[in-house]
Amino acid sequence: MDTPHSPSSCSSSSSSSYSWEGHAADTISLEPEEPQTPIAVRRALQLLKSGLPELRLQAARDIRKLTKTSQRCRRQLSESVGPLVSMLRVDSAESHEPALLALLNLAVKDEKNKIKIVEAGALEPILSFLKSQNPNLQASATAALLTLSASSTNKPIISASGAIPLLVEILRDGSPQAKADAVMALSNLSTYPNNLSIILETNPIPFIVDILKTCKKSSKTAEKCCALIETLVDYDQCRTVLTSEEGGILAVVEVLENGTLQSREHAVGTLLTLCQSDRCKYREPILREGVIPGLLELTVQGTPKSQIKARTLLQLLRESPYPRSEIQPDTLENIVCNIISQIDGDDQSGKAKKMLAEMVQVSMEQSLRHLQQRALVCTPSDLPIAGASEVSFK
Repeated sequence: MDTPHSPSSCSSSSSSSYSWEGHAADTISLEPEEPQTPIAVRRALQLLKSGLPELRLQAARDIRKLTKTSQRCRRQLSESVGPLVSMLRVDSAESHEPALLALLNLAVKDEKNKIKIVEAGALEPILSFLKSQNPNLQASATAALLTLSASSTNKPIISASGAIPLLVEILRDGSPQAKADAVMALSNLSTYPNNLSIILETNPIPFIVDILKTCKKSSKTAEKCCALIETLVDYDQCRTVLTSEEGGILAVVEVLENGTLQSREHAVGTLLTLCQSDRCKYREPILREGVIPGLLELTVQGTPKSQIKARTLLQLLRESPYPRSEIQPDTLENIVCNIISQIDGDDQSGKAKKMLAEMVQVSMEQSLRHLQQRALVCTPSDLPIAGASEVSFK
């Protein structure tokens, strides 16, 4: 995850806050470094080069702090990548999580460090940590994979390492935070086309749906869940699984209603793909989940892509997808009334009619604002007498 994991800053003044236990630190001499390099950075690098596990552990903790908010420190500490990766391999279990968190912060918003960490051989120990019984270590490893997978260079390497099936296991059994990070990591990896077949083999849809049902619909997690689902429903096997999962379609509809603008775009894209792939099969399951109010709102308030997709989906959800004659123009109101007439239950019909009324109100308000703006650029003599007193000219 591109979110650092501990506080501090990269400045020479910060060295006064460091205390070293025992007498071993007294034997460490600072080698000549670049004069601009802060003392704390030089000290951390020197401790990392020592052969003493306790000093290397302290260095990892210091590097984690120094790189939390400072991009400059991430650059200056890039040479620590190799020694930190070696700590993941050979040092005691106590050092694994501090070293991993230091690497995680080094990789945040730093493409070069992301690539360097993978090239240094970090994936093998990180994948082993995904299987750990220690939930904190497992969560940190998942967060590290999320951050590393943001690099286009790393995506094929990560998938080739066998990470995808392990991430799907995290979706099933991990902590809530680990599950959220795993979804986002898989979403990152899915943008590399060759990775999709590997993701499909793991059948992740049931676990993604479970996460989507329980997470806040306006969250980043929901956005990434919907992005991943939208990608996967291009494949028939995933469409079948999504609709067979209890609450699967409903979870997508809830995001369409309450998600972020980007989430709603992914949600309507998912439903549109379903209906376009097999209208007869998916029209009724989508309608049963009360999608109409959310679609109507998207036609007014969604992103440009959402608006187009929402209108297209409304066309497909009507009783007949074919255009009407010129005598009966295919307006949005006609489409919606056609759909409403096919839906059982007064509540759904009432919601749709209410939404239509609100759309009309919004349209009237927008028209009124437009007229007022036009009036402001006119001269007083151009204005109707009744409205002249309501417009001030400065």
